[in-house]
Amino acid sequence: MSKGLFFALIILLAVGCRRDIGYVQKPVADGDAAAGRDAIINYGCGACHMIPGIPNANAFVGPPLNEFEQRHYIAGNLPNTVDNLIYWIQFPQSVEPGTAMPNLNVTAADARNITAYLYGQ
Repeated sequence: MSKGLFFALIILLAVGCRRDIGYVQKPVADGDAAAGRDAIINYGCGACHMIPGIPNANAFVGPPLNEFEQRHYIAGNLPNTVDNLIYWIQFPQSVEPGTAMPNLNVTAADARNITAYLYGQ
């Protein structure tokens, strides 16, 4: 087998075996990050999560919420997009039944603002 054919085969195998880990859009939430910070405090998100910039938000019941825009997935199965994060914040039990994250009756406006805060850190 020639070297050229060998390298072409290796490249084809590498491309064929590539695992698609999902596309992370450049998150741009049109919410108000300052209002999102207030909502995070009011809903008590820091009781379960470590969240930079939130007083006393240093718990580890849920995952830390730093560098959220760098993640590929939300809750392990939703592609990390603005709309998916808003949906997850509002309806975590419908996304992943039995998850430790409770439904807190987060309003659509608050979810959008929380998303803006998390993506803006």
